[in-house]
Amino acid sequence: MTDGYTGADLFTDALESYGVDYVFGNPGTTELPIVDAIGESDLEYRLGLHEDIAVGMAGGYAQRRRYHAHHDESITPVGVANLHIAPGLAHGLGNLYAAKIAGAPLVVTAGNHSTDFRHEEPILSGDLVDMAEQFCKWSDEVLDVSALPTMLRRAFRVAMTPPTGPVFLGLPLDVMLAETDAEPERLGPIPNAGSGDPAQLERAADLLAEADEPVLVVGDHVARSGADAVAAAVELAEATGARVHGEILSSEVDFPTDHDQWVSHLPTSEGLASMLMDTDTICFAGVSTNTTLTRHDEALVDSDTTCIHLSDDSWQVGKNQPADAAVIGDPGLVLQGLTERVQQRLSDDTVADRIEVVAEVKETVEAQMAGYGEGDEADDPRSSKAELVDAMERVAGDAAIVDEGVTSKYAMLVRWELAPEQYTSNKGGGLGYGLPASVGAAVAEAQLDDPRDVVGFIGDGSYQYYPHSIYSAARYDLDLTVVISDNRNYRILKDNTLKIMGGEEDDYDFVGMDFDPAVDLVKNAESHGARAERIETPDGIEDPLEDALERDGPDVLDVLVHD
Repeated sequence: MTDGYTGADLFTDALESYGVDYVFGNPGTTELPIVDAIGESDLEYRLGLHEDIAVGMAGGYAQRRRYHAHHDESITPVGVANLHIAPGLAHGLGNLYAAKIAGAPLVVTAGNHSTDFRHEEPILSGDLVDMAEQFCKWSDEVLDVSALPTMLRRAFRVAMTPPTGPVFLGLPLDVMLAETDAEPERLGPIPNAGSGDPAQLERAADLLAEADEPVLVVGDHVARSGADAVAAAVELAEATGARVHGEILSSEVDFPTDHDQWVSHLPTSEGLASMLMDTDTICFAGVSTNTTLTRHDEALVDSDTTCIHLSDDSWQVGKNQPADAAVIGDPGLVLQGLTERVQQRLSDDTVADRIEVVAEVKETVEAQMAGYGEGDEADDPRSSKAELVDAMERVAGDAAIVDEGVTSKYAMLVRWELAPEQYTSNKGGGLGYGLPASVGAAVAEAQLDDPRDVVGFIGDGSYQYYPHSIYSAARYDLDLTVVISDNRNYRILKDNTLKIMGGEEDDYDFVGMDFDPAVDLVKNAESHGARAERIETPDGIEDPLEDALERDGPDVLDVLVHD
């Protein structure tokens, strides 16, 4: 044991100076100096029973704190996770990928063997930097304690600078034990992506003014830029008379869904998505996931369509469609600048005519989607997904939702009037992010004077990836309600089987897609410290949900649904 000031002490002091309150992790031997230093600091360690749970909690925390930071500049919206050497980092890669696609600002660290010991190839060895690199904005290892202050400062700045995302740092055991007289470096202000190229903004304004039927497709980089950016998207839509859709796999509220010009999220279906984007001019604002799950046979956007791209991520601009105007900058600032220019070019009569067309399209689309999630099991006593979502909205209409309902997600998107900063979903698509992210969101909300209820809306298949996430919620007495949409199968895989291979359900055995025998999710949740209840009929949903929201601590409601 050393009495001197070590790399581990510097690490915790730097985190505290940058406004970090929590470190999410699952400890191991190479992390012991850090864990000990955390215990001597004002930081709080949040234990996850699996490294991927720790990363998911940190991701959900960061996404929720980012919303808080939009209203309070003193908040540092970064999630910090500490993992255990090569196998632990490997365990965390699933949700590191999810955090990357969600743009969650994370600083992920892992202990490593001492630098003078690796030639013996000790157990748990691996190339940590290379392993994490494909899922991070920057991946590196601190090989000397003198480099630690600069690399920590750089990690936080890279994670928070738009486009935001995860960063990885390896922290060898000998570096963390080494004594130092260095101090944390000041973080400094984090810049936004700017207000965009004026010439390109003028070009974009001209194209929108010349359009016959403009469409605005908003993506999650809009919500990441803040509530003001969502408001700016509304102002642009109103100034242009554009029809508005959310990008395919949008996972945040990028436009208020109760607005008259909002029509729908774009579905993953090639036919429907291409039909809704069949117009003369499209403005893609903050878009990153606007493509189908599997290969599409025809182009989603016609080659003759005029495309305008606005983003704080240069990689996304002109990526899948040519950009006839391309503006790189903060989505909110760019949308504001574009609105000011468009207003000078369009008459009120032109905008009114366009809005009449929007109303006609909206009526048609809403009629097509009205029955989404209702299913065709008239004699099944279980709830439909639509009935479950409707009941949840009546009881928890203002709650913060963290969603990994998978096939139930679309019933929520179609039926629930979601507001900005209310909803986050698993943008990456790999199962196992939503439940730990719900726990992380509950940690974040607990830091507010007036916290919102947090509801995790999780499919049963997703829930069973990391049911022991509930242990962390119970251990730290978090106010969290989890609603499981439980159809006891991987419905998404059955649907995709039919889409890819054709035929009817009776043609397939659906190998590995049914949970038979079913897992008792109520007992499972109770074993991890939560209150839990199974709900088998639609009329049994609302009262238990009300009770769960009124109580402190974690509750799990296992709601049986049919397809």
